[in-house]
Amino acid sequence: MCAFKSFLTILLYAIVLGLFFGSGRVQGQIKIMTFNIRLDHAGDGEHNWQFRKSEASELINQREVDIVGTQEVLKNQLDDLLSGCSSYASVGVGRFDGKEAGEYSAILYKRERFAVLESGNFWLSERPDVAGSKGWDAACERIVSWAKFKDLKSGKQFVFLNTHFDHVGVEARKKSALLLLTKAKMIAGELPVILTGDFNGTPESEPVQLIINSGWLADAGEKAMFSTGPQWSFHDFGRLPAEERPLIDFIFVTDRFEVTTYENIFTPIGNTFHSDHNPILVELQLN
Repeated sequence: MCAFKSFLTILLYAIVLGLFFGSGRVQGQIKIMTFNIRLDHAGDGEHNWQFRKSEASELINQREVDIVGTQEVLKNQLDDLLSGCSSYASVGVGRFDGKEAGEYSAILYKRERFAVLESGNFWLSERPDVAGSKGWDAACERIVSWAKFKDLKSGKQFVFLNTHFDHVGVEARKKSALLLLTKAKMIAGELPVILTGDFNGTPESEPVQLIINSGWLADAGEKAMFSTGPQWSFHDFGRLPAEERPLIDFIFVTDRFEVTTYENIFTPIGNTFHSDHNPILVELQLN
């Protein structure tokens, strides 16, 4: 009997993974990715964006991702992604000036699947509506880009937010989490919410715990029926020792989303990787 149960468990697991990673799509499913692509930096040598950009676009296309929350995207990189992912459009602005300067936390979405009903940006600072404002003890300007989507297949609506918390400011990360929760609730109202990002904090860190303990958003990785991949997401292009690699990239969802599968993607590409962070991919069902 135990062997039979084990067989059924393995069979179910294989079926779900086949639907998620294969060409089959479950009706109504939404595939969501968070992806810190690493900014285009001349000092990265063999890991520079020019050696990764085609593979980054190919990953999004091959996995048939519906919406991607990206981080560290410079304007030329956004152009590369949209060129390589021709069925996608984007929402977001550069964090320096609210236009095209500086890193974007851009949201890429399949334009034939989703309509953008509203969109906007706010800065993680004491003056969130001031473009380019830097908050608290942050080292950099930090931004949240968001969109209210309508799924053209199901007619259902939801709000998607994407961000990148500061890598230095301890107070900034804490205050950013609190501000983000407040603003997200104002934007979403009663609509379900997806939040993606690089939070520069582990699951036990105060900012991530503030989000989880809000009772409103849950870690998709913890909710998933099935999970694959490592327990960490930042690896510095494989240079960080495995035991020192932290999980700092997350997808959070409200309770109307069922999380079927969670994949933490760590794939070498020749002498480099898709990024210095792992892309995180989940399959959701909106109830």
